Amino acid sequence: MVIVDNFYDILKQLIKVPSVVGHEHSFFMYLKKELENLNINVEYYDGVLVAKGNEPSSGYISAHSDRHGLICTGHNEFQYAAFIAKNQSDLNNTLNTYQMLKNFEKRFVGQKVQAYEPWSGSYLGMGVIENAFLCERRKNIIFNINEFGHLFPGTPIAFVDKLVSDNEMISAQLDNVLSVALLVYMYELGYQGTAFFTASEEAGKSWRFLLEYFRRFDISTNELLVLDTSPYKTIEDIKNLDIVLRNRDENGYFRSPLKSKIKKIALKNRIKYHYKDEYLKNIMKSNNTTGSLGITELGRIIHASKGQIQGTTLQIPTIGYHTVEETALIQSVNSILLVLKKLYLE
Repeated sequence: MVIVDNFYDILKQLIKVPSVVGHEHSFFMYLKKELENLNINVEYYDGVLVAKGNEPSSGYISAHSDRHGLICTGHNEFQYAAFIAKNQSDLNNTLNTYQMLKNFEKRFVGQKVQAYEPWSGSYLGMGVIENAFLCERRKNIIFNINEFGHLFPGTPIAFVDKLVSDNEMISAQLDNVLSVALLVYMYELGYQGTAFFTASEEAGKSWRFLLEYFRRFDISTNELLVLDTSPYKTIEDIKNLDIVLRNRDENGYFRSPLKSKIKKIALKNRIKYHYKDEYLKNIMKSNNTTGSLGITELGRIIHASKGQIQGTTLQIPTIGYHTVEETALIQSVNSILLVLKKLYLE
């Protein structure tokens, strides 16, 4: 199975541009240039890059632009960026759990990393993660990296990454540069609506930036479409699934005409899908357990706006979530592209 050459080229290039959570500025500048080369108007606000075609109200699609990485927090001291102290108020009782950090502790040992200047994006050096341990006093992972003794606190450090592909799958740190590439490609194809590229989603903050944009211009909509990846455990799980939909998350129900439109497109084109909230409920029922239905950017916006902003999510199923080996099937990428084309280009 092949993936469209132009899209593949866009994705390969975007993956090379670092965008550590909380330090997305240089990525935004690169993305701004790429979009302006397509004659798309681009506006930059706190935490969100906004692209507008000739009919900006014809669509509202959002994708977060940050990826996981590290931050220098002292001499030869590096911490997991999404969990540094300034973000923990958003992560308590949700993402920042002891077990999740414990799972991450050894995940990146041996991983090549690159430091960059946060405003210009200038390259500041390459290193390798030699060890990582969970510091219980600071509730974060501390990384040991060679060759980085010259860095100052506040310097972002990205995982060195490239797109790997075969006839069936693509792999990289896909969350969520994959969705960013989809949106750039949609503009290449002629999409004339609005796209939002948000910052700090991995730190639980992106929804605030996006909601502030809607409030800034007194915009309301029930057709906000949020793109993302969605994690699964095994390759067998995602081989039986092309796209992932939702009825709701922990913060609210998704009430949007987009839900039925996407379902009709999926049924007509034999696109395999399920609803993630129902999937999680079934797992909890079969295991006789209780747990979260997940927290999404959209759910937080719906809750905080009291329903003034509504929409739905459209996600690509992946395995290897939050690693540089996150993997998606090309069939899933083709399926989500088909849905987007049917929604906005026909």
